[in-house]
Amino acid sequence: MNKHILIFDFGSQYTQLIARRIRELNIYCEIVPFNTKISNLDNVKGIILAGSPFSVRDKNALQFPIKDYIGVLPILGICYGAQYIAQQLGGKVEQSNKREFGRANLDFIKTDNPLFNKISKASQVWMSHGDTITELPEGAILLANTESIPVAGYQLNHLDVYGIQFHPEVTHSTDGLQLLKNFTVDICGCQQDWTPKSFIETTVQEIRSTVKTEKVVLGLSGGVDSSVAALLLHRAIGQQLTCIFINNGLLRYNEFNDVLDSYKHLGLNVIGVDATSEFMEALQGKTDPEDKRKAIGKTFIDIFQHQANELKDVNWLAQGTIYPDVIESISVYGPAAKIKSHHNVGGLPEKMHLKIIEPLRKLFKDEVRRVGAALELPDHILHRHPFPGPGLGIRILGEVTLEKVNLVQKADHIFINGLKENNLYHQVWQAGVILLPIQSVGVMGDERTYENAVALRAVTSVDGMTADWCHLPYEFLAKISNDIINQVKGVNRVVYDISSKPPATIEWE
Repeated sequence: MNKHILIFDFGSQYTQLIARRIRELNIYCEIVPFNTKISNLDNVKGIILAGSPFSVRDKNALQFPIKDYIGVLPILGICYGAQYIAQQLGGKVEQSNKREFGRANLDFIKTDNPLFNKISKASQVWMSHGDTITELPEGAILLANTESIPVAGYQLNHLDVYGIQFHPEVTHSTDGLQLLKNFTVDICGCQQDWTPKSFIETTVQEIRSTVKTEKVVLGLSGGVDSSVAALLLHRAIGQQLTCIFINNGLLRYNEFNDVLDSYKHLGLNVIGVDATSEFMEALQGKTDPEDKRKAIGKTFIDIFQHQANELKDVNWLAQGTIYPDVIESISVYGPAAKIKSHHNVGGLPEKMHLKIIEPLRKLFKDEVRRVGAALELPDHILHRHPFPGPGLGIRILGEVTLEKVNLVQKADHIFINGLKENNLYHQVWQAGVILLPIQSVGVMGDERTYENAVALRAVTSVDGMTADWCHLPYEFLAKISNDIINQVKGVNRVVYDISSKPPATIEWE
């Protein structure tokens, strides 16, 4: 197991971001709920106590056995974590009139301290707190403050125990990554060896020792996660892996054939199943979004299970579960960690009674792409926009029919190809066409029309948790609108969605 940093999650919206920033330094780290009991610290090089939406002053404040770790491992408390350490060791935390939310600048820095090495005075930091440390524990050393906050950073009695009031993981903290490097590399002694190459080598060995000579089945979606999982498994066990790629009839234009061809060129053992008719039958008469999702999910499981049962002596089900799926499926007392039944974490295992193998469960999305690049996954799969599991079934508002699917596929094909041809595709996180459940009046030639309206959706994002609508050029949007109306029979109006997430979601259903 990798030598790593352990991050205790107290429900902060920024906890995953701390982990991602440390991973950027090629250092492995893991997130666990604040109340996790760690029985073995042999592979842990240091711990971080993350922030929280709660106050350490509350009667029911989240508790942590900090004294069990002091003197055992280096510790960094961030925001709530810093306040908690100070309070538990005799300091004072109070609600202050001088709250700080947003950007601030450090007014004083103890530059000879290892935590603040190479960080300049007046460095910009990101604050998000209502409480403040007004009195440090006895013997603690002040490391930094701002004009408004008396304690922005401290060290405990010359021990490797540090607290900072700001969030170094947020990009608005200009020297935040340097501070995290100072803690993880200089103070904890971590090696910066968590790379795609090392991950591939380690994971291939783990797969081989786990699976041995048994057979594995994997459901492919055409997306980056399942594709990278397939390549890792293929490198480890070759023809012991069988992949099943199901066409639910709700994929993009000609996607089933295109992706199937790509997989075969990669040497993967792939079974392609065209189940369009089964999915259309399951969706007949359904208009409620949740009913449609359930129908698509159940049909997929039934068909996948049937195909897998046709294979002989399969013992393992492989899944493209990634680290955010794992984190979000753990119950943590806090708003950032609501229990989420993710499609990769549940569903198939209970039905199929197979052992589960998840080769990507340690990786964030950007790391999956880096591993995919190292595995030489073709660019058109590696950098493909995210696509919802229910596919066009949730981009057709109302009942789904083959006629509507064909219409959306053609309009979507024009939009996506247009993004690629105008070098806009990689500036967009996700894009697609939504068929609205309305018709509008139009004029084509000398005739009055009463046909469908479609909405174009394009967003920018880092991880899909939040998203902004993409400011595509007006000239481009005008051309796409014109092309769709002229080339897709049944559409006479095109609109552009300029809603951000939140409050809107990326998909309409």
